Amino acid sequence: VGGPQSVAGLSLSPTITSPALMTGVGLLLGTAAYMSPEQAKGRAADRRSDMWAFGCVLYEVLTAVSPFRAADVPETLAAVLTSEPDFAVLPHATPGSVELLLRRCLRKNRADRLGDAGAARIEIQDAMNAPRREGSAETQRVGHRRIVRWSAALVIVAAALIAAVAHWRVTAVPSRTIRFEFSPPEGWTIDVTGSALGAAQAPLAISPDGRRVVFSAVDGEGRRRLWIRSLDSTQATPLVGTDGAMSPFWSPDSRFLGFFADAKLKKIDVAGGPPITLCDAPDGRGGSWSRDGVIVFSPSAGPLKRVAASGGVPADATRLQAGETRHNRPSFLPDGRHFFHYVVGPPGGLVSLASLDDLERITVPLGADAMPVIYSQGYVLFVRDGTLMAQPFDLSRRELRGEPVPVAEQVEITGGPSPFNAVFSVSDDGVLSYRNGAALTRTELTWFDRQGKRLAIVGDGADYGDLELSPDGNRLAVSVGDVAAGRDLWIYDVIRQLRTRFTFGGGTEGSPVWSPDATFIAFSSNVEGDENIYQKSSTGTGREELLVRANNVQRPVSWSAGGDLVYESAEGGVPQLLALPLIGDRKAVPVLGFPTLQGQPQGKISPDGRWITYMSAESGRPEVYVATFPKGDGKWQVSTSGGQQPRWRRDGKEIFFRNLASNALMSAEVSGDATGFRVGLVRSLFPALLRPNRGSGYDVSPDGQRFIVNVIPHESGAPITVNTNWRAAFAGTSN
Repeated sequence: VGGPQSVAGLSLSPTITSPALMTGVGLLLGTAAYMSPEQAKGRAADRRSDMWAFGCVLYEVLTAVSPFRAADVPETLAAVLTSEPDFAVLPHATPGSVELLLRRCLRKNRADRLGDAGAARIEIQDAMNAPRREGSAETQRVGHRRIVRWSAALVIVAAALIAAVAHWRVTAVPSRTIRFEFSPPEGWTIDVTGSALGAAQAPLAISPDGRRVVFSAVDGEGRRRLWIRSLDSTQATPLVGTDGAMSPFWSPDSRFLGFFADAKLKKIDVAGGPPITLCDAPDGRGGSWSRDGVIVFSPSAGPLKRVAASGGVPADATRLQAGETRHNRPSFLPDGRHFFHYVVGPPGGLVSLASLDDLERITVPLGADAMPVIYSQGYVLFVRDGTLMAQPFDLSRRELRGEPVPVAEQVEITGGPSPFNAVFSVSDDGVLSYRNGAALTRTELTWFDRQGKRLAIVGDGADYGDLELSPDGNRLAVSVGDVAAGRDLWIYDVIRQLRTRFTFGGGTEGSPVWSPDATFIAFSSNVEGDENIYQKSSTGTGREELLVRANNVQRPVSWSAGGDLVYESAEGGVPQLLALPLIGDRKAVPVLGFPTLQGQPQGKISPDGRWITYMSAESGRPEVYVATFPKGDGKWQVSTSGGQQPRWRRDGKEIFFRNLASNALMSAEVSGDATGFRVGLVRSLFPALLRPNRGSGYDVSPDGQRFIVNVIPHESGAPITVNTNWRAAFAGTSN
C-alpha cells in the first residue's frame, strides 16, 4: 500500500547499534523511530513495546512516512516521547478497525497499549467487515470491489507483520548475557532467619522490568531492613520505613514494593514516602501482585487471601482441602488471574495453580520440592535438590511441556526441609537473580550469659532446628537436618560434649519435649505421612510409641509434672492446644483454641503445673500470654511489642521470650497464686540472631543464668548473582 518509499523508510531510520551499548543495563539499543517511549527512556521492553514497533511499521506501510520522523537520533527519541502521530494522513479507505488498532498500539502509556500480537490479529481479521467511510473521495472514485481488494491486501500485510513480531518474541533469545555478583553493604547479611513463627522467608526479589533488586538484610544485632540495588549502580541503598520487613514483592509496574512487617501487609513507593498498611498478616509467607491491582498473599496458617493494592478487608483466594494446613508462596502468571502456590499438609506438599475467578485449582506435577514456582518467558522456574530448573509452560493451556532444564546449581535454600524457600527471583524480561549456598543453613549452638557474652559452642556447625534442654540442663535434644537423610533428633551430653543419634526414621523428626523425669522424649515425625506424635526412651533404646495420630499437623510443646503432654494441632488450619494424659485412658482434652489462639501457639507449662504460656496474634501481631492450666481460663499478657518462643525458669519466677521488634531475648518477672497471675518488671537481656523454627531457637539453664541459642553465624555469606539473560545458557536446546 505504501509502495517502495515505505521500505526505504524502514531502512533509513536512525539506529543505535554500538557494541559498547550492548553490554550495559538500562541503555538504548534499536531503531530509534520504532522504539517505544519506555525504551527511549532506557527501560526494559516487553510485548507491549513490540506492539508499539508494530504500530510504527504499519503506520509507515499505510502512509509511506514514519509516525516519528526526525533528522537524527535525539530528535527522533524526543518525538517518540512528546509528539503524537498524524492520523489524518491515513488513506481514506483505511478500515475504521485498523485506525483504532493503530491508535491502541501507539499509546504512550504502556498500560493502555494493546497487549500482544494475538489481540492485534483479531483486530485485523475484523477489518474486512469494518464499515467504509461514507462520502469519502476514495469511496466515490472507486468501486466496492477495489475497496475489498485494497482491504484484503492490507490485512495480508498487517497479518504478516504481526506474525513476524509474534515469532520474534517467542523464538528470539539474545545470545549475549551479563553475569555479575554483588554483596550486601558491610555489616549486613542476607536475611534467612524467617518469620516470627518460623516461616522460611523470600529475602530476594528482582523488579518486573529487570532494573532493580530488593533484598532483606540483617545487621549484627538482628535488625532487619529492605535494601534496593539498581543493576546500573555499584551500591545498594536502604529503603526508609522498612524496619522489620521481610519477603518483599514488586508491583507489576516496578513502582511499589509489598512486604510483611509488624504482623501487617504493607506497601511502599520505592521513589520515596512512608509505608502504607494494607491489612493484617500475622505471619506473612509470601505475596504476589497482579496487573489488575490485586495482591494475593499468605497471612498465616490457612488459605491464601486476596486484597486490593489500595488496602481493605482480605477475602479467601483459595480453599483448604482435607488434610491441608496452609497455602503459601503465591506467584501470578502474566494474565493476572491465575497464580501458582504451594500447599502444605499433604505428605511432602504439592504445587497448585489457582484462579482469582473461583476457588478451584489444579495440581501442577512439579513434585513436593518445587517452591517457589515463577513464570518467565515461556518457562516456569523452580528449585529441585538445590538446582534451579526451567521447564516450558504453555500459557494458553496452563500446562507443563517438555522436560526441565538446569539453569543454576547450588541455589540457597532457607527453612526446611519442608516447607522451604529457594533464594531466587526472575523478571518478566529474563533477568535472573539468586544466591548460592548450601542446601541447608549452617547454624551454631552457642551458650550465652545474661549479658549476651558468648561462653562456648556446643559441637560443630550443622543445620540445627528445634531444641530443648533436659530438666537438669545436662542434655540437649535437637533436630539436625541432612540433605540425604532428612531431619532426625540427636542428643548432646553438654557436659562431656558427646552427640548421639536418637531417631532413624528417614523422614522429618522435630519438636522434642522431655518428660519431667527426663526418662522419655516426645517428638513429631512424618515418617508415616502425616506429622504424628511419638515417644521414646531418652536412652535411645527401644522402639518409638505412637501417641497421637491424625490427618493434620501435630507437635508436642510441653510436658507437665502431672503427666499431661500438651501438643499443637491444626485441624482444618485452625490452631489449638490439647492436653493428652499419659496415665489412664489417654483421651486428649482441649486447653485453648481459636479465636484465643491465632498463629502457632508454642505453649509451655509452668514448673508447678498451674499456668501455661501461649502465643497469639489476636492483637494483630504475635504476643506472649499466660492462662491457667489445664482449664485455659484467664488471660495475662506478658509481651507488649511482639513476642514469641516463651520459656519458664525452673523455679517459675521468670518467663523468657524473644522480642520481635528488637530480636532481643527478654526477661519478665512473674508470680501467680489462687488470686491470679502477675507480670512484673520486663527487661531486655541481649540481642541474639536466632534461627526461628517450629519449636524454639533457644533454651534456658535451670537457674536462668545461661542460654543455649541456635545462632546463624553473622557472615556475609555468598554474594547475590545476577544474570541478565538466563535463557541464553540453553538457548540452543529450548523450544
